[in-house]
Amino acid sequence: MRQGLMRTGIAYFFMIVAAVLILLPFWIAVSNSFMTESESATYPPRFLPSGINIDNFITVMNNIPIIRFIVNSFVTSSIITVGNLITSCMAAYAFAFLRFPGRKILFGIFMATMMIPWEVTVIPNYLTVRSWGWLDSYQGLTVPFLATAFGTFLMRQFFLQLPKELMEAARIDGCGHIRIFASLAVPLSMPGLATLGIYSFLNHWNMYLWPLLITNSESMRTVQIGISMLQFADVTAWNVVMAGIVLVMLPSLVLLAVGLGRLVGGLTAGALKG
Repeated sequence: MRQGLMRTGIAYFFMIVAAVLILLPFWIAVSNSFMTESESATYPPRFLPSGINIDNFITVMNNIPIIRFIVNSFVTSSIITVGNLITSCMAAYAFAFLRFPGRKILFGIFMATMMIPWEVTVIPNYLTVRSWGWLDSYQGLTVPFLATAFGTFLMRQFFLQLPKELMEAARIDGCGHIRIFASLAVPLSMPGLATLGIYSFLNHWNMYLWPLLITNSESMRTVQIGISMLQFADVTAWNVVMAGIVLVMLPSLVLLAVGLGRLVGGLTAGALKG
C-alpha cells in the first residue's frame, strides 16, 4: 500500500514539474504582455505586472496589420485542413478496403515518404510554385500541403477498426464503394477526422519557413512572419513583442482547449483492443 502511494506521489511530482516547465514560458509571455517597457526590462525578471496595461496590444495593432496576418493564417490553415481531410479519407479508404495489385507495396512506399525531412522538398516545391506563378498567393501557401502521408495513415487505422460485418452487409444490400465511403466509413470515423483536423490546423498555423520563402508583401504574410516585424535592429520592446505573441496564440489556444479531449482520444484510439 505504501509503495503504491509512494509511486503515485512520485508520478504526480514529476507531472507537476513537467507542467510547470511547460507553462512557464506561456506565463512569462502573458505577464510581459501587460507590463510597461521598464518593467519588462528589469533584472531579475518580474513574474507579475504591476497592473493590467492594454497599451501594448493597442501598439501592436497600430504598428502592424496583425488582424490581416491572423486572417491569412486562418484562411491558409483552414484550406490545408479541409484538403487534408478530403485527400486523407479518400486515400485511406482505398488502402483499407480496395483490393488491387501492389497495394501493400504502394502503401509502404507511401508511408516511407514520412521519413523524408520536409526541408529536402523545400527547393523543389519552391521552384514548382514559382514556375506556376503562385508566389505571394494562397495557392502557393496551401497546395503543397493538401495531402499528407500521416493523415492517410491515421484515417486508414480508423477505417480498419470499422466492423467488417457492417461493410459486408452494405455490399450485400447493393452499396458501391462511393456510397459505403460517404454513408458509413466517413460518418463512423468522425473522431479520426476531428483529430486529423485539429492536428493539421494547429500544425500549419505555426508554419514559418514556407510562408517566409514565398510571401513578399504584407498583405499575404502569416502571423508567424508578421510578428517578427515587431523586432527592430536598434531596440526591441519585449512587452510589445509579447503582446503580439499572445494575440497570435489566442486562436490556436481556443481550438486546442475545445478539441484537446478529441485530439488525445483520437490519437490513442486503437491502442487497446477489446
